[in-house]
Amino acid sequence: MGNTHTSAQYHVHFSEEEDAKKIRKACKGAGTDEIAIIKILASHSSGERQKIKEKYRILYGKDLEEVLQGDLSGDVLKTLLAMLDRPGYFDAKLLNKAMKGAGTDEDILIELLCTRANSQIIATKEAYKEMFQSDLVNDIQGDTNGTLQKLLISLVEANRDEGFEVNQDLAEQDAKKLFEAGENRWGTDEMAFTNVLTKRNCMQLRATFKAYETLHGSDIEEVIKKETSGDMKKAYLAIVQCTKDCQAYFAEVLHEAMKGAGTSEDTLIRILVSRSEIDLPSIKESYQEMYKKPLADEIKSETSGYFQKVLLALVK
Repeated sequence: MGNTHTSAQYHVHFSEEEDAKKIRKACKGAGTDEIAIIKILASHSSGERQKIKEKYRILYGKDLEEVLQGDLSGDVLKTLLAMLDRPGYFDAKLLNKAMKGAGTDEDILIELLCTRANSQIIATKEAYKEMFQSDLVNDIQGDTNGTLQKLLISLVEANRDEGFEVNQDLAEQDAKKLFEAGENRWGTDEMAFTNVLTKRNCMQLRATFKAYETLHGSDIEEVIKKETSGDMKKAYLAIVQCTKDCQAYFAEVLHEAMKGAGTSEDTLIRILVSRSEIDLPSIKESYQEMYKKPLADEIKSETSGYFQKVLLALVK
């Protein structure tokens, strides 16, 4: 959803062998040179990091992840390991962790599935099957229920139209459907919302929201807040906000993670790593616009040590 790919500036003269050797040197002997490791991994694309990992294994017969686990710990280790994952694998691990054990972390399921494009969801499903010998749809069915389950499964099917065609008649029909399913009845027919919000393309949904406002005089976000609650409200709002402005949505999630007492380090890692090659520069712009403060400054005041350094390296 709303992915604008920005080509970040990576090394033109890239030697995975040289970088693998530098990392080896940074990990060997007494003390680890965290700064060197951060510098190398943060200055490369995800694809280039895969090559460094591969070369490291060939040269030293060890997995780079295992080496880092032996030398580092805490949030900085978590961030570097996330950076060494291919994107689909990173999402797959997060989804699995959100459903494992007692209790389910619905917030993670909502964020990851409501904000991804079809191709990202398909890559995640494949990675999930490979890593956990389990089907993502089955696991979601086993771990959630009711209308939230139906919504998440509809998203995992990755059947969203991703074209740019806008059909004005359809926008008005959908707006009417949403009105009949929500404001115009006692109790909300959530399936009607799910069908529209998980299947239509971005531009079409924007036209629907506009039509809703024209025909019924209400903003769709206000309607959702009034007509739904709990996880369904969160999920629908995530889809609507991402449709309207995906970068503003993530800027808000980052802001929430750093606001008030205590910082949600996991949220910072998840968003900065997963968006770093999609739209992080635009998220930074939105952040600045919305909160009148650079994202990097906020990170500086809310984190410390090598964890702060690795996050800033991603944000730069």
